[in-house]
Amino acid sequence: MNTGIKQVAVIGAGVMGAGIAAHIANSGTPVLLLDIVPDGASDRNVIATSAVAKLQKADPAPFMNKRAANLITCGNIEDDLGKITECDWIIEAVIERLDIKQALYKKIGAVRKSGSVVSSNTSTIPLATLIDGMETGFARDFIITHFFNPPRYMRLLELVASPATRDGVIDKITQFADHRLGKTCITCHDKPGFIANRLGVYWIQAAMTEAMDRHLTVEEADSVIGRPFGIPKTGVFGLMDLVGLDLMPHVQASMAGALPKSDPFHAIYRESDLVKNLIADGYTGRKGKGGFYRLNRSGGEKVKESVNLATGDFAKSQKARLESVRAAGKNPHSLMNFPDKGGEYGRAVMGKTLGYAAFIAEEAATAIPDVDEAMKLGYNWKTGPFELIDAIGVDALIAMLTADGIDIPPLLQKAAGKSFYKVTDGKLFCLGFDGDYAEVIRPDGVLLLEDIKRRSEPVAGNRSASLWDIGDGVACLEFHTKMNALDADVMAMLKTSIRTVKKQFKAMVVYNEGSNFSAGANLGLALFAANIAVWPEIENLIETGQATYKALKYAPFPVVGAPSGLALGGGCEVLLHCDAVQAHAETYVGLVEPGVGLIPAWGGCKEMIRRWSENPKFPKGPMAASAKAFEIISVATVAKSAFEAKEHLFFRPDDGITMNRNRLLQDAKTRALAMVEGYEAPTEITYRLPGETARVAFEMAVDGFWRLGKATDYDRVVAGELARTLAGGDTDITQELSEDDMLELEREGFMRLVRNPGTLARVEHMLLTGKPLRN
Repeated sequence: MNTGIKQVAVIGAGVMGAGIAAHIANSGTPVLLLDIVPDGASDRNVIATSAVAKLQKADPAPFMNKRAANLITCGNIEDDLGKITECDWIIEAVIERLDIKQALYKKIGAVRKSGSVVSSNTSTIPLATLIDGMETGFARDFIITHFFNPPRYMRLLELVASPATRDGVIDKITQFADHRLGKTCITCHDKPGFIANRLGVYWIQAAMTEAMDRHLTVEEADSVIGRPFGIPKTGVFGLMDLVGLDLMPHVQASMAGALPKSDPFHAIYRESDLVKNLIADGYTGRKGKGGFYRLNRSGGEKVKESVNLATGDFAKSQKARLESVRAAGKNPHSLMNFPDKGGEYGRAVMGKTLGYAAFIAEEAATAIPDVDEAMKLGYNWKTGPFELIDAIGVDALIAMLTADGIDIPPLLQKAAGKSFYKVTDGKLFCLGFDGDYAEVIRPDGVLLLEDIKRRSEPVAGNRSASLWDIGDGVACLEFHTKMNALDADVMAMLKTSIRTVKKQFKAMVVYNEGSNFSAGANLGLALFAANIAVWPEIENLIETGQATYKALKYAPFPVVGAPSGLALGGGCEVLLHCDAVQAHAETYVGLVEPGVGLIPAWGGCKEMIRRWSENPKFPKGPMAASAKAFEIISVATVAKSAFEAKEHLFFRPDDGITMNRNRLLQDAKTRALAMVEGYEAPTEITYRLPGETARVAFEMAVDGFWRLGKATDYDRVVAGELARTLAGGDTDITQELSEDDMLELEREGFMRLVRNPGTLARVEHMLLTGKPLRN
């Protein structure tokens, strides 16, 4: 999409500024990154160049692929500010001091081109204050664009305009940020903290204050303010460790200073001596020695410890065992009414927080759904505050707040006897600030499966997967198991979908709106079968998967995979058998079976050989493709973005990448429809593989890693089976193998490994810890 933004400047190469520059580079847009010249510096660009160097080594990676860094040009404000004349958007991300910002704006105003947009990344200084005294032309082009850290991964972008801002500025930045940066753009009012931080800082302050006053441990507090409310398991104290303890006092003090004394924030705000002492001792969170949690390595082992909120002393972390959390599960209403200290704490914290959401909503946002989206995307809540109120019950929350002596905000009073959201005739409506309901309208180009599911029934389905009609003759196959793991029911639904689409539709998209496309095969089922030596069941599962994926590949209609999040093992193999992929940029894909002592057996090995052998830029001959596949698969390579997935040929060079997660289904549907006319299923090929010589060479390479201590004894066993499969088993270079021959090799190698006791230990360890066993 042509947004009119061809080049961007970021001024300020600190953590946020550099991260913003990196993500703009991810979009393929050139970026000018400037900062000051340090006193006595021989390299006048050292701050910017050092920032980019750090970005290239950071984990998680700010860049989606290594080449993106080449789009950043480093410079300094003294020598290179004139270069911003080439830029269409200039982002200020310098220190949060008004005098420094306004002095910079005057310099920018003197050299920028007419019509270029200037924005500040601030979240603490009001826009009206920033532009006070600025000339009219500058103010007309000025807005706030508040990114969240880290800019690549946090999907929220808050936008603020002033009465002076000319028409079109917000729309221009929204178009670019939406389509090119993958952001959900929410327009906020010019009030302290905007939406997400206004509510988020209140929530954190309430949680910390109540935990200290009620003498809870940090583990107990995090267990309560977590799963029952659809909040990440970090809870509050774990979140502060992640964000950085040293940041929180500044943000909280800034909020206290900016909000009027009538604001409920002042009733819960107080400075914490404990936090001050932790920061002074270097406990600034995960970036320091630890925070509320730490890893104690003094005894030669890693022991997780947590701080006592009353004494400030560290002790071995103890798992929280609150009956309220166990009994409530994911039910917030149940937890808030449970008669133990966990229930009382949850009611105190979330009751106040949800009441505050209703208090600030109209002042900070243009609509209630914006508040929900801001907390879901800015603080990773799975459920927005008003969605939570509906789950608890509006009247139930009012009764709780009344009993606890808390004033009922007018917006909550308007919702009494009703809910904030309702569904009528399959359409979603939300309560407006005027007390009337209005339909929730998606932006153009956004198609969500959740909306389709609200207004229709599946064409077919079982407990693990469903087939949906998404319009225009396209069906959507959705997995919905835990982490979208693949089991026998998913395979059955795949087969049903192929038959159904052949009769009733033009094309099919494989997509879901879970956090992960698929974490692979259900290892728990395989472990159970292996433990009781039901080998025929495991072999049947492998044969069924192979036959199903092959049927998917050769179906007489286009199949487009549309992944987001993890697409590992069997999930990756689904995509390898699709005609095309339209991937969310944040897709993490790989054949990771060797990490648990197995090899890919649903066609992943043969498909990787095929892709590398057909790549026109790669050397020809039977050895090269097998060697490349062995290099990628043997170390369980995972591409850390859709761009990296293309480098490994998990995705084809012409597969599509969608930056905005909400646009993925529509983009995949469009891709599928474009393939319908004249579609012909791929033809089967034969393989000519290198044979014994290659197998020995592959094993020798692994032996080299083993001698260096970089591979275990069992890694050699797994690599041996993988080497045999990719080399062609007992064949030699003169023989041709069919796809079925290749699948048989995969199946045989897999079964030999699954019968090995060492594999069972690895699968069990992975299920218990989520990490490979390294011995």
